[in-house]
Amino acid sequence: MTNRRIFLRNSALAMVGAGTAPLWLERALYAAGAPSPRKKILVAIFQRGAADGLNVVVPHGEKAYYEMRPTIAVPRPSAGSPDAAVDLDGFFGLHPSLASLKLLFDQRHLAIVDAAGSPDPTRSHFDAQDYMESGTPGLKATASGWMNRALPRAKGKVSPVRAVAIGATLPRAMRGNEPAISLQKIDNFQVRNAEAAREFQQMYESVADPAMQATGRETFEAVSMLQAIQRQPYSAAGGAEYPRSPFGDSLKQIAQLIKADVGMEMAFADIGGWDHHVNETGARASEGQLANLLRQYGQALSAFWTDMADRMADVALVTMSEFGRTARENGNRGTDHGHANCMFVMGGAIQGGKVYGKWPGLEKHQLYEGRDLALTTDFRDVLGELVVRHMRTPSTAEVFPGHTPKFLGLV
Repeated sequence: MTNRRIFLRNSALAMVGAGTAPLWLERALYAAGAPSPRKKILVAIFQRGAADGLNVVVPHGEKAYYEMRPTIAVPRPSAGSPDAAVDLDGFFGLHPSLASLKLLFDQRHLAIVDAAGSPDPTRSHFDAQDYMESGTPGLKATASGWMNRALPRAKGKVSPVRAVAIGATLPRAMRGNEPAISLQKIDNFQVRNAEAAREFQQMYESVADPAMQATGRETFEAVSMLQAIQRQPYSAAGGAEYPRSPFGDSLKQIAQLIKADVGMEMAFADIGGWDHHVNETGARASEGQLANLLRQYGQALSAFWTDMADRMADVALVTMSEFGRTARENGNRGTDHGHANCMFVMGGAIQGGKVYGKWPGLEKHQLYEGRDLALTTDFRDVLGELVVRHMRTPSTAEVFPGHTPKFLGLV
């Protein structure tokens, strides 16, 4: 079966190595026979590099946490201290740079799943990311990604932008038989050569392969729809201020696509820079590499929530990272490749205000291989619940083959 994939990168269309597109289709094409634009939407965020979940969601009630991290631990909650953990439930707290998310947690719109991740033991970034995006830990032969397989099977015409990744290339999670696109920036999308585009359009219409015809048709339809969106200036609602960073821009563009009502059902964005082997923190917990990255991360998520307003009733956002970090700090005031991590789930229908998952403890005998936070929740349990209860996909048998998710009650 031929994979149908569209790549929009560097602000231009790139398909089979070349191509540009004209303004020859308008959104009116989707007025007749198109499904309702108010669909359930799943947004997946990947923290590439293996985030230090123990310093993101701080187990400040765990004595061993402070014993193993004498110089990089986040201090226990303290009134008025900018360096202390922001208390959530008396045991867990957020890193101080994530203070912007505390209100969402208190309002029960943000849930946290701790000690979560992939059961595969690899400490390779590449392999772990591949397993998590394919949805099949330990199995390299899987050709498609979990998000592509989770797209609801629609009858009739579907939006050419129903699955969108913000970035230069289509991520592993979105590859597969269902059409998906990747783009770097909506605003910079331009037509560069209309004559060449017409030639490509005619070429794809004339080929005998139905899959190739469909690919060409979907490509030009996606181009036209994105250019129609580009013509409408976008301002974030509710006073939302996205951080001026690639991740902030990514979430702002996802919000723009959702509110344009173009039939998007899946969105993907990533944020890198989490591989902190050295100098993870500064002299204070509110300073340093991790603090700076978490600040933009938290502010972007908070801005997305504010910007989306009542549209969050249709949206669920989930975050993940390929694995966690060692429970004990290393000799360079950093942490090394670990095992379990934390996941955030945000949305209007999310049962938030709670840290889900069984806490395994950080005593020596409780650690995975004597060094890492042990895994108690498979990441597929979290994603599987969102696929079934939010996206309303009847079964996860094809999405996560060989695994039956155990729902946590997140939705």
